[in-house]
Amino acid sequence: MELLIAGLLLFIGGHSVKLAAPAWRTQMIARIGLLPWKGIYSLIAASGIVLMVIGYGQARIDPLWLWQPPLWLRHVTILLTLPAFILLFASQIPGNILQAKIGHPMYAGIKVWSFSHLLANGGVHDILLFGSLMIWGILGFLISRRRDKASGVKKPYKGLSRDLITLSVALGVWAAVAFWLHALLIGVKPF
Repeated sequence: MELLIAGLLLFIGGHSVKLAAPAWRTQMIARIGLLPWKGIYSLIAASGIVLMVIGYGQARIDPLWLWQPPLWLRHVTILLTLPAFILLFASQIPGNILQAKIGHPMYAGIKVWSFSHLLANGGVHDILLFGSLMIWGILGFLISRRRDKASGVKKPYKGLSRDLITLSVALGVWAAVAFWLHALLIGVKPF
């Protein structure tokens, strides 16, 4: 469990610098340069992911269960991950309607993805992983939206073609994960 916690601290902590200390981040980029900053940031994020994966895998070997979710909640989880993927990819494809309306669809997608996985998993390690990511998603969304409103920042909408690209990519990746990659990487077959 220690590796899972360390991974969460590195991953969420690294990703939260812009949320919690934007002025310090700007100063560091000015001091060391954008590329070195991105390199350090990437190393911290990648280290966090590796530790989370190893720690979560170890915790699954001898889990401490708080509850056993009913089987039908897995189906709800599968359905909820579809809009989560759409939101996540909407954050990466500029000019789509979700980015223009929501402002920060990545955080919204993380909230939905984490919540859906909390429904289908009842171990302490599950609550630690998915609960931490959900709280980070909620806080990140609230802080980012508040900053956007204060600064008047609005993301532009560039038309239906961006929406269709977002939807197509998200559906394709969701299908690959749901039908193949989740079983390969996580060891659990959603279907």
